[in-house]
Amino acid sequence: MPLAVWKARRSSLIAREYEHGSLLGIWLAPEDDPAEIANDIDDFSVIAVHFPKAGDGRGYSTARLLRERYGFTGELRAFGDIGRDQLFYLNRVGFDAFVIGDGRSVEDDEDVLKAFDDFPETYQAASDQPEPLFRRRAA
Repeated sequence: MPLAVWKARRSSLIAREYEHGSLLGIWLAPEDDPAEIANDIDDFSVIAVHFPKAGDGRGYSTARLLRERYGFTGELRAFGDIGRDQLFYLNRVGFDAFVIGDGRSVEDDEDVLKAFDDFPETYQAASDQPEPLFRRRAA
């Protein structure tokens, strides 16, 4: 559900979740502030972040905030204008599920999976590698 629906129907959705055992998911638009769901983060099994166009990087920041500041441990899904060339970086900031599409054709699933191995070494610390390269080498 979009953030606006969550804000309008929060209590009834939580009640339904506990009554029926259903899982809750929310999606955030680029202009949505993840702080608005910080107190409810444990109610969601999945949070999806929309990328309306490939050049819009706000979703990367949203993912970092959800993982690092707000402690979200569930599925974090990127969707929208997502392409193979973005997967490595999306994974680094904490996304673990991806919907590739919105007009992009993906002909070879195996090639898409290879995107996670595009770079054999990372320099900076991130969600997928908590230590920077210089500390890993020193150890």
